[in-house]
Amino acid sequence: MSVAVVWVVSPASEVGSGFLDSVRDGNNRVLAWDRSLVCNDRVKLGGKRRWNSSSLNADLKYSCSRGSGLENGGRFSILASAVATTPAGEMKMTTSEQKVYDVVLKQAAMVDRKFRSSEKPEVKTDMILPRDLGVLSEAYDRCGEVCAEYAKTFYLGTMLMTPERRRAIWAIYVWCRRTDELVDGPNASHITPKALDRWEARLDDIFGGRPFDMLDAAVSYTVSKFPVDIQPFRDMIEGMRMDLWKSRYKNFDELYLYCYYVAGTVGLMSVPVMGIAPDSKATTESVYNAALALGIANQLTNILRDVGEDARRGRVYLPQDELAQAGLSDEDIFAGRVTDKWRNFMKKQILRARKFFDEAERGVTELSSASRWPVWASLLLYRKILDEIESNDYNNFTRRAYVSKPKKLLMLPVAYAKSMVPASLN
Repeated sequence: MSVAVVWVVSPASEVGSGFLDSVRDGNNRVLAWDRSLVCNDRVKLGGKRRWNSSSLNADLKYSCSRGSGLENGGRFSILASAVATTPAGEMKMTTSEQKVYDVVLKQAAMVDRKFRSSEKPEVKTDMILPRDLGVLSEAYDRCGEVCAEYAKTFYLGTMLMTPERRRAIWAIYVWCRRTDELVDGPNASHITPKALDRWEARLDDIFGGRPFDMLDAAVSYTVSKFPVDIQPFRDMIEGMRMDLWKSRYKNFDELYLYCYYVAGTVGLMSVPVMGIAPDSKATTESVYNAALALGIANQLTNILRDVGEDARRGRVYLPQDELAQAGLSDEDIFAGRVTDKWRNFMKKQILRARKFFDEAERGVTELSSASRWPVWASLLLYRKILDEIESNDYNNFTRRAYVSKPKKLLMLPVAYAKSMVPASLN
């Protein structure tokens, strides 16, 4: 399984499992996943992370004069679920929306402070680096090799970036993949909550400048150079914890939070590295919101595509209350029958995912010109999966919706044309 995250540019077929076995240190020893994380007790898993190469591409020069977005009312224009309305007609956020929104505000403010103070952030003076900076360079090279092997299209997209930003994105990508492998890789059955606690402690060491291995060192150096906050990393680990015990979601508010944990977080991690077009008038917060929306859209698309696959694992990533309102239940999903009730239910779910894609589109145009093409390509190609579900008559039980290579090739010039549209000036 893999995670769908923002700015995706690689199809799921490019992502493999057990990638750590191919990553070696300078002495050609396998940098195996830290076995101290493994506990003896076993946990049955079947998580829904979709790591399709992620939110991480494009050479961006960040504008250092961005506002936090508060003065322009940059709140979410796409809300997670049916929005509660006060007697006065004001919109109210759900609990999950407010929690995620608070994280977005913090990330946007952090980026603003960093880039207002310095265009070239300095490395932390207390950072513990390898004795030979050549080792650090090799660590970044290893991260690039992982991307090239398991996310081919994404890797090509990073070639548009400056070397510094390219390496930073590779490092973030590899950390996310390593995290995903903990609960969705070949050793997943051995992982317990305590193991994830240890992984989070190791994350604290990364941000504290105390990397455990060379791949951690690449991440540690990256977060010292860019205004990357630890919270989205912690939240991704929280999403991994959720998959250890949760296989049902009573409403969309719960599902929204899960989608943020396993997909939206990567956008928040990578926006500080990516940046915004210098001529854009968009607020920092609005760009974060767009990255978050694309992550949610991608994850919802994966959920709708893989209903049958997840059902065979005993998991249902659909809002239970909405299923009931449509006259459906888990039993109908396990039976795999495409009925009129199911078609009507799916139409509403697809409509919701498309609204998140619409929200994401408004943010792509604010990226620098070097980044727009790969991001537009990823957005359009992933959105096309929803069309394929419809073409399959909403049979996502026994038929897997995918975009054929000819259709992908046809979408690339369309994405390029859209990437030529300049950043918004209003």
